[in-house]
Amino acid sequence: MKHPYDNTPDAAENAGSCPSPRQLAYLEAERRHRVQVRIVRAMILILFLALWELFAELDLIDSFIFSSPGRILACFLQMTADGSIFLHTGITLLETLISFFLTVAIAVAAAVLLWASRSLSEILEPYLVMLNSLPKSAMAPLLIVWLGNSMKTIIAAAVSVAVFGSILTLHTGFMQTDADKIRLITSLGGSRRDVLTKVLIPASVPLIISNMKVNVGLCLVGVIIGEFLSARAGLGYLIIYASQVFKMDLLVMSIVILCLVSTALYQLITVLEKRAAR
Repeated sequence: MKHPYDNTPDAAENAGSCPSPRQLAYLEAERRHRVQVRIVRAMILILFLALWELFAELDLIDSFIFSSPGRILACFLQMTADGSIFLHTGITLLETLISFFLTVAIAVAAAVLLWASRSLSEILEPYLVMLNSLPKSAMAPLLIVWLGNSMKTIIAAAVSVAVFGSILTLHTGFMQTDADKIRLITSLGGSRRDVLTKVLIPASVPLIISNMKVNVGLCLVGVIIGEFLSARAGLGYLIIYASQVFKMDLLVMSIVILCLVSTALYQLITVLEKRAAR
């Protein structure tokens, strides 16, 4: 029997703190699986680029129309030398981040208001559904007339792409919050504000972050739509310009950079999600 003043951990405690052989085997298998997935991903990408370059060199595809990794790299290095690619990428990234934070703030605030007022949610729900289903590219020319040919128009177009669907999703999630917890707070004398700050928002953090992962891509799409119509710089501007003058190397390079930017933004939200989970 262990002495009450003896702080030395006993065998049972040591056994509980050390992983069992099966746990170690499982963790090792999971580590190997993650490594294998990364290797296969890299191999698929390398194989695709190698075949693309090979087919272009052998004239199996028209390198003028389809470009090639070598031509894209040469175009990127040329624009890196004069710094223009950083200007266009930075403008698109800035517009995306501004529209993303505006979308998140507006969506969370609007969803909270709809949750707080049943009458307001019932009145506005059909209008939100209608605005969410409206093709946003149709609104872009109207935004140009209203706001002019400026960054404000691009940001407004990006927000309009993501905000209505985000409000509906968050409101639905808020309404599905555990009713027992809400009743408990209320029975203990808590106010509506206490329910919001101590139950609703903490319980909805995974939903909000998951919604952010969707919104960051939608905001980037909205920014590109806006840049197609009213921009003098940005990756969307480069895509339109390159298509008009048949510079396929520039066009494909801009699309590749867009893919990298969207992947990087998504991974940042994923890191935030893991920290929130911990």
